[in-house]
Amino acid sequence: MRRLLAALCVPGLLAGALTACGEADEARSALTVRVLVRDINIRPEGVECAGTGPYTHFHNRAPFQVVDADGRTLATGALSSGTAVPTFEEDLEVARVPTYCEFDVPVTVAERDAYGLVVDGHPPITLTPNSSQGPALVAVVPS
Repeated sequence: MRRLLAALCVPGLLAGALTACGEADEARSALTVRVLVRDINIRPEGVECAGTGPYTHFHNRAPFQVVDADGRTLATGALSSGTAVPTFEEDLEVARVPTYCEFDVPVTVAERDAYGLVVDGHPPITLTPNSSQGPALVAVVPS
């Protein structure tokens, strides 16, 4: 009976190991996924925030996946709290200003021609490579 179980289990284990090895050999890079949610909420600059209105799925602990053009998952995690950033560069001289909510999440992904961000099961958002503040994949929502 043990030999039968071993004969049935070993091929599956070897196939899984070979698949895992192929993925492990692929070069991966550490990047930051940076998403600016343009919800135009009035709040103090620099405070923790979450998306509002149609963007409430952007919040602390929301599950996310970085996917490639074929929909294969490259990285998973949970969003951290967003940070309120001013909508305008002009100093409005008030404590609460129109803001966007910015999310920055570190990921390690394999190089692909295209990336998408799936947040809490919503349709993928296109991510664009950008190195202006270090290696990153960025998106503005809505685009």
